[in-house]
Amino acid sequence: MPEISLPESLQGVEAVRSVRIPARLDYEFTAGNASSRFLRGIQQKKIIGQRVPGGRVYVPPRGADPERGQATTEEVEVAQVGTVTSFCMVNVAFYGSSMELPYTSALILLDGADLSIMHLIQEIPANEVRIGMRVEAVWRDDEDIEPTLESIKWFRPTGEPDDTNVRIPGEDHGTGLGSWVGGVAPTEALVRNPRTGKGGH
Repeated sequence: MPEISLPESLQGVEAVRSVRIPARLDYEFTAGNASSRFLRGIQQKKIIGQRVPGGRVYVPPRGADPERGQATTEEVEVAQVGTVTSFCMVNVAFYGSSMELPYTSALILLDGADLSIMHLIQEIPANEVRIGMRVEAVWRDDEDIEPTLESIKWFRPTGEPDDTNVRIPGEDHGTGLGSWVGGVAPTEALVRNPRTGKGGH
């Protein structure tokens, strides 16, 4: 095992040998301009993204396109309905959680957005959640709305047919559920890294 070199400020400090649990970490978050506008929109039951000039719409916005470094100054209200692009069934409780197990956490691509948000799926058995399922936001009561994404309690199925063209956001290939480019499922000979074009034969 390589020797660890500590900074001068930690020289002579006794090493941590145990931790009392449950552990707690308190912190403060200061939202920047883009996040503040997004959270003010949530307080009005609106989901606001920002568009890169001539490009993608990011939700929640961060003020700049991470790929191009361009400022995202145009605000866009996106739909409160979207498509499940990925999900995870949670079977393990954690400290402070009040959700009944199992429950589902999903990536949801809202209509009009180019980046999925993560949120809960409810009002459907966890084992029936699927990629391509259409869902809609369920908000807290008006008097409980705050500038936090938790003002959306969860998403629930809309009853619309599944979106068979769902794609991994930002990628040019499908998920394997009827959404392959040109309708053709890839084989080992066709699979390519979507960013580099390399791979396959």
